[in-house]
Amino acid sequence: MSLQDADANDAGFGARIRSAIFWRSGSQIVSQMMSWVVTLAVIRLLDPSDYGLFAMTQVILNFATFLNGYGLVSALVQSDKLDSHRLRQAFTIMLLLNGSLALLQLGIAPIAADYYDQPMVADLLRVQALLYLSTPFISIPEAIMGRALDFKRPALVNLIAAIASAAVALVGALSGWGVWTLVFAPIAGFWVKGLGYVLATGFRPIPTFDFRGTGAMVAYGASLLGGQLFWIIQSQADIFIGGRVLEPHQLGLYAEALFLTQIFVSKFIPPLNDVAFPAYARMQKDPSRVAWSFCKAVRLLLLISCPVYLGMAVTAEPLVETLFGAKWLEMAPFVAVLALAMPFMTLQVMFAPVSNALGRPGTTARIAGVGAVLMPVAFLIGISFGAIGLAWAWLGAFPILTIVTARLAGAPMGLRLIDLVRAAAPGLGCAILMAGVVLAVDRILPPLAAPVRLAVLVPTGGIAFLAALLLCARGTLMELVALVIRRAPPVQAPA
Repeated sequence: MSLQDADANDAGFGARIRSAIFWRSGSQIVSQMMSWVVTLAVIRLLDPSDYGLFAMTQVILNFATFLNGYGLVSALVQSDKLDSHRLRQAFTIMLLLNGSLALLQLGIAPIAADYYDQPMVADLLRVQALLYLSTPFISIPEAIMGRALDFKRPALVNLIAAIASAAVALVGALSGWGVWTLVFAPIAGFWVKGLGYVLATGFRPIPTFDFRGTGAMVAYGASLLGGQLFWIIQSQADIFIGGRVLEPHQLGLYAEALFLTQIFVSKFIPPLNDVAFPAYARMQKDPSRVAWSFCKAVRLLLLISCPVYLGMAVTAEPLVETLFGAKWLEMAPFVAVLALAMPFMTLQVMFAPVSNALGRPGTTARIAGVGAVLMPVAFLIGISFGAIGLAWAWLGAFPILTIVTARLAGAPMGLRLIDLVRAAAPGLGCAILMAGVVLAVDRILPPLAAPVRLAVLVPTGGIAFLAALLLCARGTLMELVALVIRRAPPVQAPA
């Protein structure tokens, strides 16, 4: 292990967190921007039915993924000490687990195809089994980087992997591969990422079959399985339920609307949580410090995410037509509803690294258990209204789940619900004011082409949000500006 663990008591700990966020999120943003240029081109070339078929396979893939051993990575990050032998033990366990998952997926592929009544699903799943085999080469280096809070070197790897995936996607779409484009692109990205991470961290992927002393690590990883299984049920129930009822075209419209509205929470929150988990873990002996840091993270993150989500909701029609093309315009109503649910999801997923870092994975499991009951029930009710009913199920159920999460996960660190409301208020309140202004301007606009209409509404929303911040939340705005531009380490949490 060539990277040195971070120390929460070190004077430069705050600066190290800031550097980790910069490199981890920065590389993610750049790679996503580049990926999205290609993704938009691919979407225009493929049909909604292609994305509907792909969504069906993702349900099976994600249900199996919860057994891929990533809980061991959390155990490695959370443990006080770590050596190369322990890393090799974890790598071997990951290798065995994921090899078994690949074989399992080959076996259940025809069963899944029969469930959806789509024979092609079986062929897609068989090829996607290659994804599991890359997991050990990605996960163990991620544990090394997480403990060190050093993401500078792997940032380049993320960019190279994104380029590889985007290149395969573009070639596939232009060559008429259809849905196979969506299968081969992530496989290329995952394997490039795995090789690059191994080289960047200096980890030697040499198996060892000496498993003595791995009991605690395996037990910690196993304790996370319940929460992960519940999370998979919660997050995949809509496609699992809708895939059996809806045609691939309608399912594709819903799935891509969900993908579009979840870009921020699924692409940018995980990198931040990658940094947050080891950072919280290093200060786990001081829960009040964790609570202070968590509220600050909520305040600043919602200041960025809320205007994005509410802006997306009020500009759904020109946004979809501009980005995806006229053949995807039916997707706009889904986007408008789903975008309103995403601020709650952003807040809800921020709690998991706190609970895990404090050594309370059971809390995460209980929260996920609530979601695994609440969300499928909502989807079962919603599907009776068609695909749009699935979108309304998100908006109806997720605020409830967020409140439950805040009560369960906030208690161990002394976080009160009122503290969370105060942290979320600046971003959410100013975003609501912004959305009102955008809607008013949109009503008085003459008929315009979608790109022109969007070009008017987006800067209008930006100016309105900035004005609302200056009037109502100037201090929070200055805090965000200081975080972005200052060179000194961030202010430390009070003891």
